[in-house]
Amino acid sequence: MMKQIALSWSGGKDSCMALHKLNSENMKVVCLMTTVPQETSKTFAHNEDVKKIKAQADSLGIPIEFIHCTYDTYTDDFLKELNRLKIEYKLDAVAFGDMYLDGHKEWGQSLADAAELEAFYPLWSNKSEMLHALKRFVDTGYKAVVIKVREDLLPPNWVGRPLNDHFIKDISEKEVCPMGESGEYHTFVYDGPLFKKAISFH
Repeated sequence: MMKQIALSWSGGKDSCMALHKLNSENMKVVCLMTTVPQETSKTFAHNEDVKKIKAQADSLGIPIEFIHCTYDTYTDDFLKELNRLKIEYKLDAVAFGDMYLDGHKEWGQSLADAAELEAFYPLWSNKSEMLHALKRFVDTGYKAVVIKVREDLLPPNWVGRPLNDHFIKDISEKEVCPMGESGEYHTFVYDGPLFKKAISFH
């Protein structure tokens, strides 16, 4: 029987590729989960407008669940909502788009354990594989734009840049993770193989 999976969704390239990988392996993602701090009412991961995240979910044809939390009670709020979603969607597992940061994986695994769910990390690999992972994202046909950078690591005028071969070349010359796993940059995916229509990101 096909497992019912909830996927942690930031709206960026990592969560999109996690969805693509799960889909290609005939895993059923029954809902997307995006955390929204009560302090900002924008997404926790990328400070993105929730309307854009909703537009992504609509185009993908997958329900989106916004998990409202506070910075001080983030894990507890996430677990409470995950337990609710487990019942509502008859979940078997929860998936994350993390790629190599052990601390992130440990947090997600402990969350899944507490909810008595399996934890999936479909993109998990080695840090040395990150440039290849970025190339795979672009080559797969997804379209994404940079929406935020750490200005101590990357030029602020990189905001708005599309992820393409030119971007891959430029970031490979920087002393940062090509996939931005430590928050060097964040992205918004607006089109690609799983999208029914492109999303306006302006």
